Amino acid sequence: MQPNGKVAVVTGAGSGIGRAAALALLREGWAVALVGRRADALDATAALAPVGSRVLCVPTDVTDPAAVKQLFARTVEAFGRVDLLFNNAGTGAPPVPLEDLSFEKWRQVVDVNLSGVFYCIQNAFRVMKAQSPRGGRIINNGSISAHTPRPNSASYTATKHAVTGLTKAAALDGRKYDIAVGQIDIGNAGTEMTARMKDGVMQASGVVAVEPTMDVECVAKAVVYMAGLPLDANVLFMTVMATQMPFVGRG
Repeated sequence: MQPNGKVAVVTGAGSGIGRAAALALLREGWAVALVGRRADALDATAALAPVGSRVLCVPTDVTDPAAVKQLFARTVEAFGRVDLLFNNAGTGAPPVPLEDLSFEKWRQVVDVNLSGVFYCIQNAFRVMKAQSPRGGRIINNGSISAHTPRPNSASYTATKHAVTGLTKAAALDGRKYDIAVGQIDIGNAGTEMTARMKDGVMQASGVVAVEPTMDVECVAKAVVYMAGLPLDANVLFMTVMATQMPFVGRG
């Protein structure tokens, strides 16, 4: 593993997609700031890094603007710059009928999935426009739910649709600073979050059915591909999904 001189910030790096993407970037020689709420989970990810990796664990609540500002300050202090932000941290709400969703749960999902993504983009912009060489790349985790909802998922679906709008706005606003912004929409990656799909999940018809999943490493490889592009090229939207999952058509 040879350092490539580039620096990434990966949120939600303590498990699942974030962990897989962070480790894939480390294998490609990136220096990576691992971000998440739980220090022990970040340490567990760091323990899996290749020997000689440049890793920084930064426990951070992305819903706290001051904490996000400190995250980017610490990353720049440790590594000198930020070339990539993978905005991956996210949360969901219990699959209850829309009319039964509590205000507290709605607000929590909005705070993490939308406001947290915005705070990270805002601070990445500030760093990337000021550094030399100027610019960088931001990849937002949109999800299949940025296109099509599941039953009883109003808060998650609404925030993921909003992330798509934020991706488009940031891609436009970032042009003048050489900041490329794109989105990866993921369907049924095999993580702790999708383990329940092996027992069956509610479909739009009301039927409970088992859904196929895919290896999370497929997502990690896609993130590495997007991250490795020169800044004059951008994947604005990419969908990576289990081939046989119910998404296209009517199921």
